[in-house]
Amino acid sequence: MEELTNNVNWLAVVVGFIVPFILGWLWYSPKLFGKKWAVGVGVELGSANTMPVAAMVTQALGTFLLAWVVGITAAQDALLTIILIVITYVMLQISSGLFTKKSTAAIGIDLRRR
Repeated sequence: MEELTNNVNWLAVVVGFIVPFILGWLWYSPKLFGKKWAVGVGVELGSANTMPVAAMVTQALGTFLLAWVVGITAAQDALLTIILIVITYVMLQISSGLFTKKSTAAIGIDLRRR
């Protein structure tokens, strides 16, 4: 397990976890792309009765894990690995959007936020 934490810049990992979460909140706000995204996925902004806690927790964990993977690959001089991981992730996200019949705009907005 030590090889996974050796030479990892933990400050960068924590910043890489917090900053995208805040940017995502801004990205999906009504002032930026929230309204167009809501139309594209067929939801109404502000209509939720509760906070999507499970979605927020899994997003937070996923963002943290991705930041950790980036830290590990950079520390091991394997940055090409993370580039391949990101490209793979993007393709799977596009596929998911197409399966759920999101609009092209909603898929693009979701991808640009990541």
